[in-house]
Amino acid sequence: MPMASSLVSSLPTRALLLLLLHISFSFNKLAAKHGNFAAHNHHHEHRSHSSSNQRLHQAYIALQAWKRVIYSDPNNFTTNWVGPSVCSYTGVFCAPALDDPKIRVVAGIDFNSADIAGFLPNEIGLLSDLALIHLNSNRFCGIIPETLANLTLLYELDISNNRFVGPFPMVVLSLPSLKYLDIRYNEFEGSLPAQLFSKTLDAILVNNNRFSNTIPQNLGFSTASVVVFANNNFGGCIPSNIYKFADTLEELLLINNNLTGCLPQDLGFLYKLRVLDVSFNNITGPIPYSMAGLSHLEQLNLGHNMLTGIVSDGVCLLPSLTNFTFSYNYFCEETGVCQNSTSRPGVKFDDRRNCLPEKPFQRSKKECNAVLERPVDCSCCESGGGGAAAGPTFAPARAAFAPAAMPAAVPVSPPLSLQVTYKQP
Repeated sequence: MPMASSLVSSLPTRALLLLLLHISFSFNKLAAKHGNFAAHNHHHEHRSHSSSNQRLHQAYIALQAWKRVIYSDPNNFTTNWVGPSVCSYTGVFCAPALDDPKIRVVAGIDFNSADIAGFLPNEIGLLSDLALIHLNSNRFCGIIPETLANLTLLYELDISNNRFVGPFPMVVLSLPSLKYLDIRYNEFEGSLPAQLFSKTLDAILVNNNRFSNTIPQNLGFSTASVVVFANNNFGGCIPSNIYKFADTLEELLLINNNLTGCLPQDLGFLYKLRVLDVSFNNITGPIPYSMAGLSHLEQLNLGHNMLTGIVSDGVCLLPSLTNFTFSYNYFCEETGVCQNSTSRPGVKFDDRRNCLPEKPFQRSKKECNAVLERPVDCSCCESGGGGAAAGPTFAPARAAFAPAAMPAAVPVSPPLSLQVTYKQP
């Protein structure tokens, strides 16, 4: 579909398609609310039309194949998946084709929170006009079929909170129109491919899987505004070339991995950053002085690491700051307003379990000396980026409480809420 491909590369056209899908979503939900009367009439009206529309016929084949591999549907979500009028199926949304507005096509699938168990059949590749796939909070399992590569118009893929397995689904890298990728809360494992960060994605959500190895060194080449790696098993350092993310990155969450080394000075170049959470790792060294320039930073969580040195005014006085957590580290000094947690109304500071003199709820002198007397070497991260910095190899004590979830404003439509929770390692 060369014509469709050129049209989808235009932002106004994509926006129009998403608007049409939203209208279709609303209409279908309203019909269901009123006893499916309107949906029944729609089904009857388009029966003969569907048979002459080859794309809807292909969609019918795909959806019937999908229904056959759905093994549990406790909410009767697919009960009305009968007959060729696929535009009346629950969770299926039609819109005018991008290359021919006179033709209706299946442009969206929304199974969010349907609690369906099954897997994705190869026939899903017949749904070549799909712009949206939302499968959040179901019990789909198995691997992502390679035939997904046929969905050249796919703009949003959300398969989060399911039971998909295997390595990173490389097929998503072949989707030319994809902007929003959400595969969190599954059982994917292995390494993340470097190619992921060469795609022009707006959001990359891979948290709460079993990914390991190191974060690819080309991380900073991504165009995403939201990147969430939380609750995996990534090791090594945060890539120093992260500064190349400066024009887009707004939220970076690396919670509960096995990251080591020091925080790179290049974090200070991320001038759009609003949320940074590197808590529950094994990061060492000081807070980079460059972070005093992050004027848009609202939430900063450095807790549960092995950071040392001074907590300076430069960070505590950030103009947009609302929450600064640096508890469960080995900081030995605070300067200026950092010393008084009530000095900035509306800003929450958490400095517990450090080595701060005359502050309550701090570590013992013996515990502090065991870490503070060892030198910290950040050179391997600065030169190589992927290895672990020299220094203590034991992990800091983990807290019994969970860090608060941080919302991420994902710059795509329709917006989906992001929940990142701490998972006991």
